[in-house]
Amino acid sequence: MEEIQSQSEHYRSSSSSASSPASRVPSSNFFYLRKPGALRQPISYEDSPDWEDNNAHVEVRVEDEGGDSINTATTPISPSLSKINSGSMTSPPLPEGAVVARKIAGATIVWKDLTVTIKGKRKYSDQVIKSSNGYALPGTMTVIMGPGKSGKSTLLRALAGRLDDSAKTYGEVFVNGAKSTLQYGSYGFVERKNTLIGSLTVREFLYYSALLELPGFFYQKKSVVEDAIHAMSLGGYANKLIGGHCYMKGLPSGERRRVSIARELVMRPQVLFIDEPLYHLDSVSALLMMVTLKKLASTGCTLIFTIYQSSTEVFGLYDRICLLSNGNTLFFGETLACLQHFSNAGFPCPIMQSPSDHFLRAINTDFDRIIAMCKTWQDDNGDFSNVNMDTAVAIRTLEETYRSSADASAVQTMIHRLTEREGPTLKSKGKASSATRVAVLTWRSLLIMSREWKYYWLRLILCLLLSLCIGTAFSGLGHSLSSVATRVAAIFVFVSFASLLSIVGVPAQLKEVKVFACEDSNQHSGSVVFLLGQLFASLPFLFLISISSSLVFYFLVGLRTDFSFMMYFVLNFFMCLLVNEGMVLIVAIVLQDMFWSISMLVFMHLVMMLSAGYFRIRSALPGPVWMYPVSYIAFHTYSIQGLLENEYLGTSFAVGQVRTITGYQALHNVYDVSPYSNSKWKNLLILSLMAIGFRVIVFFLLHIFVKKNSSLFRFLCCKFKINDRR
Repeated sequence: MEEIQSQSEHYRSSSSSASSPASRVPSSNFFYLRKPGALRQPISYEDSPDWEDNNAHVEVRVEDEGGDSINTATTPISPSLSKINSGSMTSPPLPEGAVVARKIAGATIVWKDLTVTIKGKRKYSDQVIKSSNGYALPGTMTVIMGPGKSGKSTLLRALAGRLDDSAKTYGEVFVNGAKSTLQYGSYGFVERKNTLIGSLTVREFLYYSALLELPGFFYQKKSVVEDAIHAMSLGGYANKLIGGHCYMKGLPSGERRRVSIARELVMRPQVLFIDEPLYHLDSVSALLMMVTLKKLASTGCTLIFTIYQSSTEVFGLYDRICLLSNGNTLFFGETLACLQHFSNAGFPCPIMQSPSDHFLRAINTDFDRIIAMCKTWQDDNGDFSNVNMDTAVAIRTLEETYRSSADASAVQTMIHRLTEREGPTLKSKGKASSATRVAVLTWRSLLIMSREWKYYWLRLILCLLLSLCIGTAFSGLGHSLSSVATRVAAIFVFVSFASLLSIVGVPAQLKEVKVFACEDSNQHSGSVVFLLGQLFASLPFLFLISISSSLVFYFLVGLRTDFSFMMYFVLNFFMCLLVNEGMVLIVAIVLQDMFWSISMLVFMHLVMMLSAGYFRIRSALPGPVWMYPVSYIAFHTYSIQGLLENEYLGTSFAVGQVRTITGYQALHNVYDVSPYSNSKWKNLLILSLMAIGFRVIVFFLLHIFVKKNSSLFRFLCCKFKINDRR
């Protein structure tokens, strides 16, 4: 304890410019900032909601002339907002005009003695969250703050019921006073990274999201989409492409983050969880984002989100803060009361320093490495005296001070009041039917594929060029016996290299998988829905590629001119492309990395091409023994064999003036084919079964890799890192 006191006294001396706790309180020109007098009461007991009046209507009117005026009917939606507007402080005018915001009946979230353990997550302990207590009320913004790897996202996911199967949760989570989980549609969860579709406009993206998420008719979703656009102040960007590609500039990062939040708002959730809403945003975009979220909270929605660091202006917008460090709760209470808590513990915030910067400076153990580096350095004014506080001592001091403080007792009292009786139960809002989701995903994928040139249009152009080059090189062969080997080579090269061009669509396939993972985690999609939608949307483009490139190659080489034989050639090549599309999807799901996916596909195509050549072409050199089984599972083998049988079975060639041989005999001397007349249809059937089998494999891989947020590439990287450490 003497060490703690000495460290605290030393830190006080380094912050001597801040003479009193009151001077550490930010000035009153913050947006929506409460009075400094609120510091005397760390938590107001008026925040406890009245369940009987929980669904009372609340009208929020934003006026153009002045600041925000909030009028409540019977129950104050936001307890903190009543304190905000009780003073003379005014907020800057918000982007939207004088409108009436839609009212939302929020929900109260309470967590009591919540502990989360994940095996292997931490180096010294599996407990990621340790006996955390807190609550979030309707109409308020509750922020979970802490340094990296402190358990912020884990606590947020535990409250939303979105932890992985490997995590174990102990303790209790209450929703409106009852031990229950949040139902579908009653809450929204926004991931840290934006997973958007750049080829759609903001309005189109939200409209398709509403069709996937909500039941009912199509025309009923338009008002929901417009409300979400208005709530996130996206009116000026509604008809602009989201973009984000190298060839498509798209929206700024702040607006892209708002679109991610608006996607969840189409459900009109009572509770909204956001993981790092200020992720990769500058100070201006961050402030605008938080003002927008404050306006959203004032309609009654319960907002809980994580924050790593924020500016002073943004810090003044929070209602309550849950401060974590290494899974331990160092403080829970109103925002300005946290400043008083640090001051009472002996770590007052300097006047010229942001409160969030000061909090993280005191509890982030990474600063110890900076202190060790700075011990041998000096600046112009001498030693680095402002970074010589031991963070381990500060964490222990803050934790012990909070346990014995009035703030912790007030939290326990509030939790007891909020859980002593049950409130209204949050009900599920229903989902769109599976047939509707398949139709929506099919139409959306068709729109995406038609707009993104790298999906199928580039592949179509390359296939046409390839067909033109190969057809020109092998044109004018005639139908003599000596041309059989040359035709076999032409068909072999065409099928092999045309299927190899599927690597062009790998980036688009990876993007589709990421979008599916995001939608599936929010229960907006499913594996079967994704597979059917993606399959139905790709069929017209694959057929366009097959018929255009096949006809160019067919007539340049001069194959059999009968319509039935020509259509079999097109159908066979179409099935070859369909099987190849399934293989590309399998590799993309397993690896989930563009470079390694393309490299693996090139390697697999080369192996299948060589196996089909070594063990099928008679004049080829004998190949390795391990390639022999590959020749039976390579789709190149059955496609090429079917096309050759379609060309030569049923024909005859004259040998001299007397003797003739059948097309099978002439072909059998060059390529290994079946003598039966219907063998080409058997090859087509095998290709169809392979296309179905690859899609079934994709279905299981979606459950193994995508839903568990893992990939073979990340798994191998982790293994290599572990071996290097050993």
